Amino acid sequence: MTKKYEIILKYIQDLSVEIPSAETFIFSREYITKYVLGINISSKTLKNKMIEIVTKLTYRDTQENTRKSHFEISFATVIRLLEEKIDKIELEKILLCDVQKKIYPEIETVLIRIIKDSGFPELKLEKKIDFDELYKKRSN
Repeated sequence: MTKKYEIILKYIQDLSVEIPSAETFIFSREYITKYVLGINISSKTLKNKMIEIVTKLTYRDTQENTRKSHFEISFATVIRLLEEKIDKIELEKILLCDVQKKIYPEIETVLIRIIKDSGFPELKLEKKIDFDELYKKRSN
């Protein structure tokens, strides 16, 4: 099997931590383990067979209350396609599945570190993202 792409570079494009007040912080510390992780993946074609993929992770409280903290990271990855002809379905799998499996552990580590460095207790995201499964669901 030939390699179809290579990662050229990756970087944190945007990072946001929002803790509006001390009261919010105290309240959020109690409920941080009930927050929900969201993911959004977008891409943009660049020159020279390169594509920028932005993986955005959001860790937030989905409950209706006014004391919420919010954590978000947008992580950009630029890949170069190594083959001339890659069909649309195969390209989607590369962008939404293959690249994500390579970069996700790094993004998750950064997000967890940012939350901890913001004063919250050590956090472990129990549910791992299965990119193969997400891709299959999206394809159906």
